[in-house]
Order: sequence, then C-alpha cells, then structure tokens
Amino acid sequence: MCRCPVKALVLLTTLLCPLAARGAAPDIQVLALFHNHAVLTINGVRTVLAAGERTAGGIKLLSASSEAAILEVNGRQVRVGLGTDVRPPAADSGDTPEVRIYRGTSGMFTTVGGIDGLPVSFLVDTGASQVAMNAGEARHLGIDFRVVGTPVRVTTASGIASAFRVTLKTVTVGAITLHNVPAVVIDGDQPPSVLLGMSFLGQLEMRNQGQCLVLRQRY
Repeated sequence: MCRCPVKALVLLTTLLCPLAARGAAPDIQVLALFHNHAVLTINGVRTVLAAGERTAGGIKLLSASSEAAILEVNGRQVRVGLGTDVRPPAADSGDTPEVRIYRGTSGMFTTVGGIDGLPVSFLVDTGASQVAMNAGEARHLGIDFRVVGTPVRVTTASGIASAFRVTLKTVTVGAITLHNVPAVVIDGDQPPSVLLGMSFLGQLEMRNQGQCLVLRQRY
C-alpha cells in the first residue's frame, strides 16, 4: 500500500476526446496515482478523487493503485494504465473503444492491462501467435495450467520449450476486453513479461503510428 507524497507518485497521461456536448467523452488527464486516490485534470480543471467519489460531470473513480485507475465514464468502466491513452466512446454513441499504447524507452510497446481481472504488465509482440506467459506469472494469476492446460511444445528465442495451452477468461487493455482468449504458459521463467500476442491483437484493428500503436475493437 503506497501512502507516499506526490513527488513519489506514478505519473501518466491519458487523453480522452474533447467534451463537445452532454454525453460526449470528456478530456481527462491522469496526473498521478496512489492507493485509492487519483489526481486528474478534467477539461482543464484539476481535481483529486478518492475511490467512490464522483465529479460534477459524472466521472467516478472506482479504484486506483500505483499501476492503474479504474474510472467510470459515461456509464462505462475504463482502465487507465501506465503508458496507455484510452478513448472511451461517448454515451450511447455506438462507437467502439480505442486504446493507444506508446513506445517506451526500450523501443518496445508496453502497457498495463489485466488477465481474468488481475493486473499484469504486457509487452506487445505481434510475432507471438498467442498471449504467452511464464509459469510463475500463471500461478500468480491463479491459472492451474498443469490441470486445465494441454501440454504442447513451443518455439522461443532460446529454442524449443515445454508449455501448456490454456484459455483465458478475459484479457483487458484499457477500455478493450476480449473473452476466451487462447494463451500458452511456458514452463520456466521466460518470458519475463506477458506477451500480448496475436490471439488478442488479431481480433482488433491495429495501426502503427510510429511511437504509438492504436488498437480498436472491430465490433
């Protein structure tokens, strides 16, 4: 639990499309996060919300940690992760969610998301056919892969490895959640981060804009 001063808070920025009319998606910047509190600017006005509090414009902070905040915007839950811009649809607009993932200092696209409702750090890997994780990460997520999984052999950067094919109930990145996503659990400590592979990405529209990868649900 983090009760640190503002100078030690995790900083991130989330830009949502401008407020043009009632029900439109507001312009939100998440400036800092700590346990069950978030520092935001909403349409240029700075505010601090505690979990359960709602702004005059109806934006509610459901929960927050040093990794991410869960907001309720126009009746929809939006997960805001480090290095991710989220553009939720306006209320009753019929639009689909869009997520922007920015290239990190390593040159790779990384973001915070969720698997089966628990937070994870993703490394976007379009060369991976499926979402992939190591055995320790799977245990942390409560995936009993040796019982529910199907043994397979997979090719990794280090060669052929033993793995288990599983199905994830949900995979979430920003405002996008997909259900029943195929994945593999590799027996060992590789990969160090969960690989966000094509079993998730292939179900989305993707646009690489250089320093930004845009993901959008097809429907």
